[in-house]
Amino acid sequence: MTEPFDIVIFGGAGDLSFRKLIPALYRSYCEDKLPASSRVIACCRNAQEQSAYLQHADEALQEYLAEGEYRTEAAQAFIKHVYPVELDITESGAFWQTMAELLNEYRQRVRVYYLAIPPAIFGVCCQNLAKYELVDERSRVVVEKPLGYNADTANAINEEIARYFDESAIYRIDHYLGKETVQNLMALRFTNVIFEQLWDAKSIDHVQISISETVGLEGRAGFYNEAGALRDMVQNHLLQLLCLVAMESPHKMKASSIRAEKVKVLESLRPMRGDDVKRHTVRGQYVAGNHKGKLVPGYLEELAEAQSNTETFVALRAYVDNWRWARVPFYLRTGKRMKQRCAEIVIQYKEVSHRVYDRDAGALAPNRLVIRLQPEESIQLTMMAKDLDTLDMRLQPATLNLNFSDTYKKFKSDAYKRLILDAVSANPSLFIHRDEVAHAWAWIDPIIDAWQSDAQDPHLYRAGTWGPEESDELLAEDGFKWFNAGEQH
Repeated sequence: MTEPFDIVIFGGAGDLSFRKLIPALYRSYCEDKLPASSRVIACCRNAQEQSAYLQHADEALQEYLAEGEYRTEAAQAFIKHVYPVELDITESGAFWQTMAELLNEYRQRVRVYYLAIPPAIFGVCCQNLAKYELVDERSRVVVEKPLGYNADTANAINEEIARYFDESAIYRIDHYLGKETVQNLMALRFTNVIFEQLWDAKSIDHVQISISETVGLEGRAGFYNEAGALRDMVQNHLLQLLCLVAMESPHKMKASSIRAEKVKVLESLRPMRGDDVKRHTVRGQYVAGNHKGKLVPGYLEELAEAQSNTETFVALRAYVDNWRWARVPFYLRTGKRMKQRCAEIVIQYKEVSHRVYDRDAGALAPNRLVIRLQPEESIQLTMMAKDLDTLDMRLQPATLNLNFSDTYKKFKSDAYKRLILDAVSANPSLFIHRDEVAHAWAWIDPIIDAWQSDAQDPHLYRAGTWGPEESDELLAEDGFKWFNAGEQH
């Protein structure tokens, strides 16, 4: 069990807090990882939010926990750890003084400041923490993406935070890195010789990394129309997953070694500028369509605007120019209002070099490794085998499936729970270093610049589909197809 700690959630009454953070801390409590005197201090914008907070927190647990997780007795005991406070983050004064007095009841304990607030007020929040002497060697600050809209704004935000916190105390969160299957990806690679020996351009044909969402704007219209899918998803989530697939083995599984290898991958990404962007990227925007038998509105309808060039879908072809991955394409794809909600990594192996069976035995499908992060977490390996339903020599693909919820009966994955507890324990190995942010933006910015100078409208796609046809054509140019969840392959 960890020692008692305080976690302060700035933006405590926001969607992220109720949907993710409060359930994650409840799970920590149920697993005896929230020591008895630990406190969850939730900052509310006004007295009305504060007075209703505990009721709303309980309702959030009932709504967002998985079936069977909510237990009235446990929820009531957990809620006793929650302290809602009224606080105007941007104004110093009585409310900040009250916060300081509350925190200073336990001056020596670990404090985690979770900034579930817009990046524009990260600086003033950290400034007030320092002003009221609430930052010490046992303090850490957790910041949510997006960090800026380009390299310059990201650097400015990082500079503001760095005035008050050392880099070792800054935890930039990407919740995909906290998923157990992502950790299993590294275990799969670096502890199994059968995979590590076949993890390079000699054996792998191409790699696909997809994150698809079925939802639309979900109340994020203002932010999303300024950001778009490239900034919101590719710059962080997809590039981080690419790094974990492509990185060399770290010397040790510690933060500095892992970070060094991820930075090498980002440095090796082949730059895209001008005509390269046209050849290797596709951007799309959804229009009204059918999702699970229900008509859903298009992006412009949700946005309530007549025109917008913001992309809700991105597909791109990337190359990692080093000895391991030379000429192996990495296809990245993400989009809103797509056919299914799914996040997965597909490692597509090459065909066997020599066919020993006659063609009457059937077509040979190359081996494929699928690492699924959501909605369920699983690892699937497809290989060729004999069809046991016939005495004839017939070959067909067979899939070995490791579904964690089936294999591990007590398995309940919660990336936020893991990452919060890692921040408490001062373990930064699953968080993003400032150097990674800088290198990611250095690769993304020229793509954004090329799109803006081109001024072409995004390709349109129906809600409830897998994106625009141009995305399929991007892979078809190389003789490949997207691996779509739930479809026969």
